[in-house]
This record gives sequence, structure tokens and C-alpha cells, in this order.
Amino acid sequence: MRYDAGNYDVVVIGAGHAGIEAALASARLGCSTCIFTINMDAVGNCPCNPSIGGTAKGHLVREIDALGGEMGKTADEAMLQSRMLNLGKGPAVHSLRAQIDRREYSKIMKHKLEKQPNLQLKQAEIVDLEQGEDGLWLVTTRMEATYRAKAVIIATGTYLGGKIYVGDVSYEGGPDGMFPSAFLGAALKKIGLRLRRFKTGTPARVLKSSIDFSDLEVQDGDEPVVPFSYDSLMPLKNRAVCHISWTNDDTKQVILKNIGRSPLYSGKIEGVGPRYCPSFEDKVMRFPDKKRHQLFIEPCGMDTEEMYVQGMSSSLPEEVQIAFYRTIKGFEHVEIMRCAYAIEYDCVDPLQMEATLEFPEFPGLYGAGQFNGSSGYEEAAAQGLVAGINAALKVQNREPMILDRAGSYIGTLVDDLITKGCTDPYRMMTSRSEYRLVLRQDNADERLTPTGREIGLISDDRWERFQQKQKQKEQELLRAEKTVLPPSEALNQLLVSHETSPVTTGVRLAELIRRPQLNYDILKEMDTDRPELPAAVFENVEIEIKYEGYIKRQKADIAEMRRLEGRRLPTKINYKEIIGLRTEAQEKLQKVNPENVGQASRISGVSPADISVLLIWLARKKGE
Repeated sequence: MRYDAGNYDVVVIGAGHAGIEAALASARLGCSTCIFTINMDAVGNCPCNPSIGGTAKGHLVREIDALGGEMGKTADEAMLQSRMLNLGKGPAVHSLRAQIDRREYSKIMKHKLEKQPNLQLKQAEIVDLEQGEDGLWLVTTRMEATYRAKAVIIATGTYLGGKIYVGDVSYEGGPDGMFPSAFLGAALKKIGLRLRRFKTGTPARVLKSSIDFSDLEVQDGDEPVVPFSYDSLMPLKNRAVCHISWTNDDTKQVILKNIGRSPLYSGKIEGVGPRYCPSFEDKVMRFPDKKRHQLFIEPCGMDTEEMYVQGMSSSLPEEVQIAFYRTIKGFEHVEIMRCAYAIEYDCVDPLQMEATLEFPEFPGLYGAGQFNGSSGYEEAAAQGLVAGINAALKVQNREPMILDRAGSYIGTLVDDLITKGCTDPYRMMTSRSEYRLVLRQDNADERLTPTGREIGLISDDRWERFQQKQKQKEQELLRAEKTVLPPSEALNQLLVSHETSPVTTGVRLAELIRRPQLNYDILKEMDTDRPELPAAVFENVEIEIKYEGYIKRQKADIAEMRRLEGRRLPTKINYKEIIGLRTEAQEKLQKVNPENVGQASRISGVSPADISVLLIWLARKKGE
């Protein structure tokens, strides 16, 4: 006996990282929004690692913040330790990573949802979804309440058809002992969505007092702490340390002896696991010559004794987990509080989606996060923001927001999913972007804050600070090019001490900064007229000066890419009728149905020769 429970502009199914960003964006843009979660205590939960950011993921968090999203702010508020990764490499791959208090993060996010105008947070399992003849979506809960919505965003994470595996034991379940979403998958298949099974997993949580830290390597945070959010104006402090240990041959032997008991190798798990984050037993089998594997011991929070063992996920039986953990240095007497497990779940084939993350065959229906075949909190939040913004814009009859791969990692993520699809859980990496020198995390605000402002997610105060920073950057770039340092004994001593050649005539500050051995900090004493500016401005300017030539070249590549993006393709093309296209290209183009030539060129199996044929066909069609 269903009953009418009310109407909303936008309904979001799932209150994980994707659902939170989607709901907040929709509500902040003025749409009446409702977000549903199976368990109110799981809002913003971090069921895997207690951290935000990391290689390429830190870029995503900065971009989410630049657009007006929430993940970066909350990560700063719940931060335990912060580190900048890849500092030994170029600035394109520098990535911020923060250990967070996972319960604090969840509490803060839940409270932000509760306080947000235009937004209601409800605990309910969604069991049915259908589209009425009037175009509105009908969303039904297990309590038989039916809500009507103009747009629906599915952000079910790993809950959809979730099944837990620990050795021979398996049962229906969601992450962290939660109930799964047991019925929604059937409803999605009924309306015509193509679903498949993926798998992921998590390490054990262990008792801090049972670890012997005396001989473990300490990993401190970086000082000063760099925040994720451009809104974080107060100085942040590291509040915790992490530790490093290594597995050994004894660990490996326990795994090999019991590998047949792993559901990954016994054939019980059907879902495809993440290629770049394998379980520990998978590492042992895939890299048999590797003598040891690194692991990180990370705190889960300030008010808990649970420690997370990064790099040691497993689905082996509980007693085997105890055995192999206790072979590790410092873990000889370790007590497991929560055993590691694998989780299998349903997700959608993202090739069915457009760049707005809407399903074109089902107007008003959007997907975000692990439901779309990705992995990771940051990838989920980025997609949630895109889906939430576009659902709201559609309801308001406004132009959609489409981010291309030349302007953001978020655009790269979405484009990869909808153009190339994914055969295993998709993880963002810097290598996925051909424009990564331009898409650095230090300039995310410059690239995306104007878009966030235009959409309506950037406040007046934030916009004013952004404009001030851009003005400071432009003035400092000009000053660095115009400032001439005269040759002096002090300057030459400094240059020689840093193994770079001395000067005999005046030299521009920018020319010195371009030298690989030098930077703003080294030249500080010589640069007596330097203004007082935020460190982020100097970082921005230094990178642009040092890599000026490479950046210009990459911007030329971007211009060519956008030229191809501007060559729109008709919505309905029978590619099998285009003479000259190879059979594989015809099939792939027919399946993806790209919106433009640029997107077509990125489809796996479509060659440059095929694109030439397509351009000739377009030119002839235009001339008809």
C-alpha cells in the first residue's frame, strides 16, 4: 500500500561522498532536494582508508573546492596529518594527501546536510524507481513511501546488491556492517539500465596498544600544513603521526599456504576488482619475486584506538588474516578489531551516460560515484558535484555544465568513463591526463572558480578573494620579468653555492627562477623589493615561469583538441553506412554515440585514420 510522501525537484539516492556533493550542490542552487541513506550514521562514512587526497586524487579535491564543493573544507576541518606527495618530481604530479578523523569527517558532513536550506536528509532504503507518463520520477522506499522528483541521482556506492566475502564466509551486506541495497538493482534493470558486478576490499583495523611501535619508521606530516580548501584561512596543524612497516617471507608463506581459501582464487567472487589497488594476496601472486611489501599504519581518529593498515586489504579467512598480520614487524601480538573483507556490488556501464552524467535514454536520471564504475572517495565526490549541478540546471532550464578534459581532472574523469568505459573500478591517476602540466593542483581555482561563480556556488567573499589573488599573481609575474638584479659578490656566491653559473651583468629575476637549481625561496635575500604575498601566489608564479615553454606547447595542444570538440556530430548516425571506417571503429562509435569529433577520437579502437574519414564525411554532409 504505497502512499504519496511528497514532491522534490531533485532526489539523491545515497549519502556517501558522491551523494553529499550532489545534494549540497542541488540545494545551494535553489532546488528542493531530498537525500536518502540506508543508515543515518553512515552519512559521509569512510569505510576504506581514513584519508582524503593522494596522487591525482588531491587534484580532484582541489577542483571540487574550486567549483564550490564541500569535500576539501571538511577534510581540512577533520585533518590529522597532511603531506604533499611526489615533491621529488615535477609540479604536475604534486598531490596533497591528508589523514582524517573519519568519525569527525562523517559528523561534520552530516551536520552540513542537516543545516542546508532546501535540503532534507532521510533514512530510508529505496527499493523502486520508475518514470511516470508525465516525465516525473517515482522513488519508493521500503516503507512504501513514494516521492516524486524532476530529477534523480543514483549514488549507491558499494551498497547496491552488496555482498561481503571473508574466506569461505559470504553474506549480503554493505560496508562496515551496514545493510545492503537489496531491491533497487532489480528496479534499475527493469527500466533498462545495463549493470555489472565490481569488487573492492579493505584492510583490517587493529588495536593500537597491541602494536609495538618501537622499531617502526615514523612518518611525520609536512610543515607548514597546506590546506585543501581555498576557504581554509586559519593555519592548520598536524595532530598525529603515521608509521611504516614491511612484510617478509614469513608473511608470503602464510599467503601461499592458504591461497586456495581466498574467494578471489576459489572462484566465489565474480566481480572485477581494482587493478591499481589489489588485495595483499593478489600482490603476492602477481609479484612472486618481490621479497617484501610496504604497509602504513594510520590512525582512524583522535578518540579511537583503531589503526588502519594501509596496503594490506584481504578477503582471506579471519584466522589466516591473524596469522599473516602477526608475521609483520611490530605486529607480532596484534589484535584485530575489524577483519579485512572484500565486497561485491552492482554498478552501471558508464557508456550509457552523457558528459552531464545523465542517462539520455532516461531524461532526468543521473549517476555518480562507484555506481558509475569508479573507485575512491575523491572520484565519487567529483562526479556527485557534476551530477548535482547538472540535475539542478536541468530542473531550472539552464544550460548544462560540461567540463572538458583540457580544463580539469574532473572533466578527464567523466570523459574517460563515458567515452572509454571501464572494465574494472576506475581510479584517477595523473598519467590519465595528457594536459597535466596545465591541470596542476596549485591552479585549480584559476581554472574552475569562474565556472563555479557563473553557476552560483561561489560566494561574493570567496570571489573577491579569488580576484585579489589573480591580481597579485599577474603583478608578481610582471615584477619578476622586470626586476633586474645587479651582479654582486653576494649574488654570485649564492649562485655558485647552488651549483649554477655566476653572472657578470644584470640579470632578470625571472631568468634566475628559470634555472633548475634556483627558486623563489633561495633568491629571497637577493630580492629586496619582494612584496608580502601568500605562499600560494609565489608557488603559482614560480611554476609558470619555470615551465613557460612547456605550458605554451600544452595550451596549443588544448586549442587543437577544443577545435575538434567544436565539430559536433549528429545525434543519430548509422556509422556502419560511413564508407572507409574500419569495422571496429563502426562498432565502437555506434556503441558510444559521441557528441563531437574530439570525443570520437578518444574512443578505444578508433584510429586517427578513422577520424580523418569522419571529418571528410562531416564536410560532405555540411555541403549537401
